[in-house]
Amino acid sequence: MQKKRLFLLDAYALIFRGYYAFIKNPRINSKGLNTSAILGFMNSLLEVIKKERPDHLAVAFDKGGSVERTEMFQAYKAHREETPEAIRLAIPYIWEILQALHIPILVKEGFEADDIIGTLAKKAEKQGYLVYMVTPDKDFAQLVSENIFMYRPSRSGNDAEIWGVPEVQEKFGVQTPEQVIDFLGMMGDTADNIPGLPGVGEKTAKKLLADFGSLENLLSNTHKLKGKLRENIENNAELGILSKKLARIILDVPVEFNERDFEISNPDMEQVTKIFEDLEFRQLLQNLIKTYQNATEQTQAIQTDLFGGESLSERKNIQNTPHFYQLVDTPIALKILLQNLLTQSEVCFDTETTDLDSLQAELVGIAFSWHQGKGYYLPLPENPAQTQEILQDFKIFFENEQITKVGQNLKYDIKVLANYGIEVKGNLFDTMVAHYLINPDMRHNMDVLSQTYLNYSPIPIENLIGKKGSGQLSMRWVALEDQKEYAVEDADITWQLKDLFREKLQQTHTASLYTDLEAPLIRVLAKMELEGIALNTDFLKTLSVTLDEDISTLENAIFALAGETFNLASPKQLGDILFEKLKIADKPKKTKTGQYATSEAILSDFAEHHPIVAQILEWRQLQKLKSTYVDALPLEVNPKTGRVHTTYMQTVAATGRLSSNNPNLQNIPIRTPRGQQIRKAFVARDKNHVLLAADYSQIELRIIASLSQEPNMIKAFNQGEDIHRATASQVFGVPIDEVTREQRSHAKTVNFGIIYGVSAFGLSNQTELSRSESKQLIDTYYATYPNLRGYINKQIAFAQEHGYVETILGRRRYLPDIHSKNQVVRSAAERNAVNAPIQGSAADIIKIAMIRIQNRLEKENFQTKMLLQVHDELVFDVPKSELEAVKKAIQSEMENAYSLTVPLVVDLGEGDNWLEAH
Repeated sequence: MQKKRLFLLDAYALIFRGYYAFIKNPRINSKGLNTSAILGFMNSLLEVIKKERPDHLAVAFDKGGSVERTEMFQAYKAHREETPEAIRLAIPYIWEILQALHIPILVKEGFEADDIIGTLAKKAEKQGYLVYMVTPDKDFAQLVSENIFMYRPSRSGNDAEIWGVPEVQEKFGVQTPEQVIDFLGMMGDTADNIPGLPGVGEKTAKKLLADFGSLENLLSNTHKLKGKLRENIENNAELGILSKKLARIILDVPVEFNERDFEISNPDMEQVTKIFEDLEFRQLLQNLIKTYQNATEQTQAIQTDLFGGESLSERKNIQNTPHFYQLVDTPIALKILLQNLLTQSEVCFDTETTDLDSLQAELVGIAFSWHQGKGYYLPLPENPAQTQEILQDFKIFFENEQITKVGQNLKYDIKVLANYGIEVKGNLFDTMVAHYLINPDMRHNMDVLSQTYLNYSPIPIENLIGKKGSGQLSMRWVALEDQKEYAVEDADITWQLKDLFREKLQQTHTASLYTDLEAPLIRVLAKMELEGIALNTDFLKTLSVTLDEDISTLENAIFALAGETFNLASPKQLGDILFEKLKIADKPKKTKTGQYATSEAILSDFAEHHPIVAQILEWRQLQKLKSTYVDALPLEVNPKTGRVHTTYMQTVAATGRLSSNNPNLQNIPIRTPRGQQIRKAFVARDKNHVLLAADYSQIELRIIASLSQEPNMIKAFNQGEDIHRATASQVFGVPIDEVTREQRSHAKTVNFGIIYGVSAFGLSNQTELSRSESKQLIDTYYATYPNLRGYINKQIAFAQEHGYVETILGRRRYLPDIHSKNQVVRSAAERNAVNAPIQGSAADIIKIAMIRIQNRLEKENFQTKMLLQVHDELVFDVPKSELEAVKKAIQSEMENAYSLTVPLVVDLGEGDNWLEAH
C-alpha cells in the first residue's frame, strides 16, 4: 500500500522568497498595494498542490520568535532588519486565503516554524507518513531521513528540488543528515546571526566534519590542528557548542499530529474568489481553479460542490452578458455600416490579423463598436485585391478627421492599415496608453483592464487559435462566427473602458498629458517603426570574422595564464580556475547553488589581482557583442523592406521613457571602441542621403538646475560653460581653466550621481577616491550647490504627503513604499522621488520635440524621415539636398520644445553611418 504524504510549508521562508523574487519589478495592483509577497507564496503553494497532489498539507508560521534560543543567545536574529511593510500587509491576506482554502495554519507562541515543522515531521513519520518540508531554508536538511524530505519549490525556471539523504550527503559533505547540525554549528549562519567558529567557512567545515565526524569530537582533538585554525577553535569552543545548540531544530514543540486535521478539503471558492478579485489576482484565480479541479477529479470528489453553480459567475463574460454583435457580410450590410460609421463622432475599431508583426500581418477582419453591448464585424477575404477594394470604401471613414478613433494599442492598427494605403486620421483615444498614465505600474493589456475595471472576462485568444507554438492556428482559419464574437467583444470592451479612463485621466490631472503628448506621439512612433533603418550586413559579416579571430586570440592567452584549457562559458569551471587554482581571492563569494560567483561586478573587483581577469572580462564583452549584435542584427532585417524595424513601447517604463524591442536599438553600445563599430553598421538610405543625429546636451542636469533653481548651476549653463568643468572649479576651488581631466571626471560622476542618490560608498566604487575623500567631495558639492539638497528634501516630502511625484508636465510616478519601515525599501522610493521627475521630464521634453519635428517635416514637405529615438537622441535619414534647412528646423524645434530656467542645447552630427553622425 502506498504511503500517505504530508506536506508542511515554511510560510515566512516562502513569503520572503516570493517578495524578493519580484523586488526589481514589484506587483502593484490598482489600489497601490504591493502584492508580490502574496503572489510569490501562492505560486509556491499551488505548485505543490498541482504537482504533488498531497493527501495532507499545512502551513506553519512563526509567532514571537524562539524563546529558547533567545534565552541562550540574546543576539539570535537580532541583526535582522524590520520586516518590509509589503510583507507585513501581506500576512493577513495570506491567512485569509489559507482559511478560505481550508488549509490548516500551524502556529505556537514562542516557537519558530522550523520547530513546529520538525516536531510534526517526526510524529507523522512514526505514523507511517512520507513527509515533505516545503522550504528553501537549508537548516531543514538536518531532519531529512528515509521518510522525511526537503522540498525546495521551483525558482527562475528551474524545477523543484527534493532532497533526500543522498542529496544532503552530497550538498553538505556529511555521512548523515544529523551532521548538518554540526556543520551549521561550525560555520555559523549569518541569516540567523549564529556566530559559528571564527575562520571556519563552508569548505573548512566540510573538511573538519570529514576528519572528526562531529563538533564535539573536533573540540576533543584540536591538538591535531595547526596554526591559526587551532587557535581560533580552541579559543572559541564554547561559541561552537552554543552555535550548534542554536542551529538544532527543536523536536518537542507541544503540537499533535491528528491526520484528519491535515486532510486536503474543499475550499470555500466564493470567499477565495472574493479575496482574489480584491487583490486583482485574475490569472492566479484561474490557475487555482484548474489546480483544484484537477486535484478534485483525481480524488474523485464532486466537482460541482467545488465549482458548480455561481461560485465564479459574478464575473461577467460573453456567455452571461446580453450583447448584439452583427456580421457584415453582404454588400447592403457593408453599405449600411459605412453610413452609420460616418454619422458618429467617436468609433472604436479593432483589427484582426494573421501576425503580431504589423509589417507581415494580413487583415482578416475589422470590428467596430460605438454602443455598449453592440458592434459589427467586417470579415475581409484572403485575396489581397478584394480586401483592398473593400478597404477603399472605408477609407473615407478612417481618414475622416472629425471622427475620434478609439482602440487598444492603436499604433498596431495604424501600421496595419498603413500597409493598405490607409491613414488613420482624427483624434485618437487609446485605452492602453490612457491607462499607462492613470496607473503606470500596472499591466495595460485589455484582459487585465477588462477584468479590473469592468469585472468582465474576455474570450481568451487561445480558445480560437490555440497556445503559442508551431501548432497555433491563424485567425484566418477560425470560424467566422467565432471571429465575430471575439473581435467585436474586444471593440465593445475597449469602447466601455474609454469613458471610464477619460474620467480617471481628469481625476489624476493627466488628461492634457494624454491629449497633448501621448496621443499625438502614437502616430509619430508608427511612422518611425514603419520607416525602419538601413543596415550594412556585409560590414557586420566582416566584423564577425574579426571578432572570431580576436576571441580566439584571447582564449589562447587566457588558457596560457590558467595553465590549462577549460570552458570559459561555464561559471563553475571558471570559478574553479580563478579561486581554486589561481587563488585570486582569499574569501571568494559564492552563489546560492554553492558555485563561485563570477559575475562581471565580482570579477571587476579582482582585475588588478591577476592579469587573467581583464582578459576574461574582455572575452565576455566580445562574445556579447558578437552574439547579441553583430550576428543577431542581420537576422532582424525585414525581407519585404530590407530594413530593420524596431518597435517602440510607449507603456512600459514608469518614468515615461520609451523602450525598444525586436530589436532593442536603444542598447546599441557606444562606450567602447569595439561597441561603437556596431553603430557603424546603421547607414543612410543611399548615397544621396545622410544620417543626422540630434542629441540633447546634458538635459537631465539642465532639468535639475531648473527644478532646484540652483543659482550656481543656472549661471554656468546660461553662460554656456562646460557644467562638469564649472562644477570641478567650484568644488576643488581652482580657476576653471586650470581644472584637470581627473577633477572634471570626478565632478561629472557626482553631477550625474546626484540623480541616482550617489553615496560616498558608491562614488568611491566609481572612482579611485577613498570613501572619506568621496564623502568630502559630496559634502563640498552640496555646499557649492545648496539648493540641490533643498530640492531633494522637497521632493521626498512631497512624495510622503501625496504618495507620488510629478514631471514638469504632470506625469505621475506613484511611490507606495515611501513610508516603508524597511530602510532599504524606503530609501529606494526616496531615490525614485528625486530621480523620476528628472528622467520623466527629460522623456516629456523629447516627446514634445518629436511631435513638433514630425509636424514641421510634414508641414514644410521635407522628405527627411525620423528613424530612431535613443533616450536623449534622435536619428534622421536626410536627403543631402535639404540637410542644412532640416538641421536648422530640428535644432530649433528641439531647443524650443520646453522653456526651462536654462537653455536647452542640442548637438548635431551627420555622416554616412550612425557612428559618424553621433
